[in-house]
Amino acid sequence: MVKLTIVGRVSDGLPLAQGSRYLNEEKENMAFYKQQGEIILKEIARGALIHSKMSILVDHHSFNYLIKNGLCYITLCELSYPRRLAFHYLEDLQKEVEKVDVKIVEAITKPYCFIRIDNVIGSIRKQYLDTRTQSNLSKLKAKHRQDLSIVTEDISKIMDNRKLVIFQSILMSPDAVSTIWCSPLLEAIAMKWTPITILAVVTSVCSGPILCFQTTIDSWFHLNIRVH
Repeated sequence: MVKLTIVGRVSDGLPLAQGSRYLNEEKENMAFYKQQGEIILKEIARGALIHSKMSILVDHHSFNYLIKNGLCYITLCELSYPRRLAFHYLEDLQKEVEKVDVKIVEAITKPYCFIRIDNVIGSIRKQYLDTRTQSNLSKLKAKHRQDLSIVTEDISKIMDNRKLVIFQSILMSPDAVSTIWCSPLLEAIAMKWTPITILAVVTSVCSGPILCFQTTIDSWFHLNIRVH
C-alpha cells in the first residue's frame, strides 16, 4: 500500500506537502522513511538523480518518484505493492497539483506548507489502497512499455554517493585548506605530528641544562659530605 507521499520542488529540494493525515495510521515509525524521502528529494535537486522516473529500494519497501514541470512526487510503498499502480498514483497526483497556480507553488518558502495539496494526497491515496478494485485491476492489465524503462537502484548506493560528495566538498572548501600547509592532507598530517615534534624538541633542548644542573647538585652534595 501507499504509506508515504512527499511533493517537493526540484529547484531547491524544498518539500511542499506530505499528506500528514495518514502518517499515523500504522504503528510503524515513518520518521525514518520520511527523512530518507527528503534526502532523495535533495539528491534530485542536486542533480545526482537524473531520471524523471525511478524506483529506489529500501528495506522491504520501495520509493517511487516522478518528476514533471519542476515538481517531484515521491511515494513509499511496500515491495509487494504493484509498481505500476504506484506510478499511476503519482501521475494522478501530478495532474491535480498542476491545477494549482504556479506562482503559489513558487511563493512557498517553508517546508510542508502546501496544506491544500495535503488534502488532495489523502483523497487520491484512498483510491489506491485496494489493488483489487475494478479501476486498479484495469490499470494493472493495461500494457505500458514505459515500465521497462524505469531505473531501479538500492538506496545504500545513493547514500554512499551522497557521503562521498559531502566529504569531497569539505576537503575542497576554502576553510579546510590551510594557508600554511596549502593542502587538507598536509594539514591533517601536521596537526597530528606537530605536537609530538614540539615535545621532542623541547625535551632535547631542556635535557642539557637539566643534566648540567643535576650534575652541579650532585657535586655540591658529595663535597659537603667530605667536608663534614
